[in-house]
Amino acid sequence: MSTGISKAKLEELTRDDVETFLYREALLLDDWQLDQWLALFTDDAVYEVPSTSLPKDASSENSLFFIADDRFRLGERVTRLGKRGAHVEFPRSKTRHMVTNILFEKAEADELAVTAAFFVHRSKDGNNDTYVGQYRYRLKLIDGQLRIRAKRCNLDLDSLRPQGRVSILL
Repeated sequence: MSTGISKAKLEELTRDDVETFLYREALLLDDWQLDQWLALFTDDAVYEVPSTSLPKDASSENSLFFIADDRFRLGERVTRLGKRGAHVEFPRSKTRHMVTNILFEKAEADELAVTAAFFVHRSKDGNNDTYVGQYRYRLKLIDGQLRIRAKRCNLDLDSLRPQGRVSILL
């Protein structure tokens, strides 16, 4: 799925460009188009979900995270979720990713820092789970297309009860 952005420079991106990119990412996750979702990430990307007890600025290098994937491990996670052997997600959960309160600013010469509030509803086996929090992105423009260099999903939960785990991609 193309992001539909044809800007040559990061400075030329509009709020609509960034919002549309994040909304399309959410749609890919809800439609379980995980290979297309993975293609949104750069080769050096990281995907993190810190423990609910950690401060928002904690590092995965010295703290225990629920998920701390580099691009390779994220690819392995996507492959595993696509197989019937991923019992925790077979049959697949039904999800709805809601993204709001999007703010962005130039972080470096070639990256854009973006934050957004999220609400992810998950339904599976008669259970309904809610994950809420804040996304923190570092986006990069590569060949006219926005790509995710880092995505961090800070959960605004006291714990993962009653969910018990994060088996979906936030």
